[in-house]
Amino acid sequence: MPSFDIVSKIDAQTLDNAINTAKKEILNRFDFNDSKSTVDLDKKTNEITVVTENDMRLKAILDSIISRMVKQGLDPNALETGKEQYASGNMIRKEIKIKEGIDKETSKKIIKKIKDSGLKVQASIMDEQVRVQAKKIDDLQAVITLCRMENFGQPLQYINMRN
Repeated sequence: MPSFDIVSKIDAQTLDNAINTAKKEILNRFDFNDSKSTVDLDKKTNEITVVTENDMRLKAILDSIISRMVKQGLDPNALETGKEQYASGNMIRKEIKIKEGIDKETSKKIIKKIKDSGLKVQASIMDEQVRVQAKKIDDLQAVITLCRMENFGQPLQYINMRN
């Protein structure tokens, strides 16, 4: 029985390249001259930590990170920004989480969308992914098209297409 999996993953190396390129871009900008701004990517917790002096610089850093992600082919919907915290002195700290895996709420939305479409497929939740099975590959391709048209708040990839 043909099947495929719907997952939400970010390539760690591509993300690391995007963050490093954004760091270099920020260091070379004139408005960041004599700035104590830092951008760190923690690969274990999948978190980006930005520390800078003011809101304007924070916004510029976030814009730079997002534009670099887009140029590297990564979806910026994978970023989940938190609130700004005031660090020591006059510094502002912002932690940005990177969404990996599909949570239960999003999985339920995906399955509901698939069931409402009326296609003859079975969708099931498996850990942090959704497996879709059907008798015809055409139905699976219709599910992929359906999911690409809908915005579920995070990037989705379609892997392990089996015949």
